[in-house]
Amino acid sequence: MTTSSTKVTPTAGLDRAALLLDAFDGPGRLTLAEIVRRTGLPRSSAHRMLERLVQLRWLRRSGRDYELGMRLFELGSLAVHQDRIHQAALPFLHELHRRTGYVVHLAILEGTDVVYLEKICGRFGMGLPSRVGGRQPAHCTSVGKALLAYSPQSVVDRVLAAGLQRKTTFSIGSAPQLHAELGHIRDRGAAFDRGEALTGVSCVAAPIGTENNVVGAISVCGPSNQMKLDHRLAAPVRVAAAGAWRALSSEAMARPSVEHSVA
Repeated sequence: MTTSSTKVTPTAGLDRAALLLDAFDGPGRLTLAEIVRRTGLPRSSAHRMLERLVQLRWLRRSGRDYELGMRLFELGSLAVHQDRIHQAALPFLHELHRRTGYVVHLAILEGTDVVYLEKICGRFGMGLPSRVGGRQPAHCTSVGKALLAYSPQSVVDRVLAAGLQRKTTFSIGSAPQLHAELGHIRDRGAAFDRGEALTGVSCVAAPIGTENNVVGAISVCGPSNQMKLDHRLAAPVRVAAAGAWRALSSEAMARPSVEHSVA
């Protein structure tokens, strides 16, 4: 019978992992003895968790020493990148919502899904299932299709390999249909969702970036019986996306280079 003193709950395990990672708050590598001294964890427990964190690439081991792993750097870089996109786009999202009155989304592509970084809505938007941090299959949404249209073919192939799940009867369900749709999006510079993610809801999206470097997408969504899916909605969405890209590019140019910051 397992006693309560030896049983480790998921929360306790997570707390211990966080405690171990916090021990690296500073430059340099740490030995097991130093980590035990900083955390107060039993040596055997600390060693077992450290080795698991090495397997997960959260830490890296060199001989008997441990240091932060590449996975932390990757996630940190992704978080900074997403925050820059959000900060650059936010004023234009609010202005787009003010001009159109529709729900406004900001999203990025992650794997075969879109992840929403922002949602600005009125009363209608409260009933939509989208939320900040939420995911949807990219091929079913206007923001997702806008991003796929300017992604490498390998990304589109990954979406096709994962299977084109149909959220509604209007969702794209075949490779030829998806390829044709992405071609239309490149021609007009905007993507339309005609009830493909949620019946009765339509959206218009535009990509943030250049033809060879799209970093996100902005959309407006509303009741299908009210929205005109043409240039009248596509134009203000494209304007917002272009403004977000200019702001993001200006912020990137204003940041000092590594060489300058070191000097």
